[in-house]
Amino acid sequence: MFFVIDVGNSHTVTGLYSKDKLVGEWRLKSDSKSTADELAICYDALFTMAGIDKTKIKGIVLASVVPTLETAWRNCCRKHFKGCPEKDLFVVAVEDIRDLISVKLDNPKEVGADRLVNGIAAWNEFQCNLIVIDFGTAITFDCINERCEYLGGSILPGIAISLEALANKTAKLPHIDVAVPPASIIGKTTTQAMKGGILYGYGAMIDGLVQGISREMVTAGEKIKVVATGGMARIIEPFTTSIDQIDSRLTLKGLEIIYKKKVNR
Repeated sequence: MFFVIDVGNSHTVTGLYSKDKLVGEWRLKSDSKSTADELAICYDALFTMAGIDKTKIKGIVLASVVPTLETAWRNCCRKHFKGCPEKDLFVVAVEDIRDLISVKLDNPKEVGADRLVNGIAAWNEFQCNLIVIDFGTAITFDCINERCEYLGGSILPGIAISLEALANKTAKLPHIDVAVPPASIIGKTTTQAMKGGILYGYGAMIDGLVQGISREMVTAGEKIKVVATGGMARIIEPFTTSIDQIDSRLTLKGLEIIYKKKVNR
């Protein structure tokens, strides 16, 4: 078995694979103050509840955008995953995956590991010009061409950040849940108005950015596929016409590919 870990700013998503089968998947809040021992206690409990023998884990792939948690996870894996040799702990870094995706940026080290992992997963499935949209703490647009070259992308505040800013920076606007959509753009109450503004507004913004990016990436008539992932993808999908496919496990699939290409060769 092998264990894959994606440490994001808000959540950490992990998956456990037995050969080609995903046998365990967990999504927990990222706490930048967690220690290696605390992480071990948490996942020991999860593995026990799932009836998983941790000593059978022979490889680990870690992608992180939170430096303090990356250090904690490294130490956790070294100290508490005794069945996994040090050489089979792979931490995703741009310089180590150049054979899987070519990064065409002025400073390749600036790009987040999760964005490259998503690009690898999407390209391996579709092998065409791609825009990958990840609806996380931030919403990222990542552009990969048909040669699996990472061209760059765009970043904007995530939906949860915008909702939090509205509630915290205004006197009368409440905290709201957008899981239940509004009936129309024109709201008859403050809550409906906020939902309409956020969901229809973000939908229009997604469509506009996809159109602009597509014009820069491909010439007229060439196809481009838009793949979305992240916790808010399905909530925003009804309000945009641009998303071709949603894959909630895109990052896990990318980490699985990296394991098979870089660790278990």
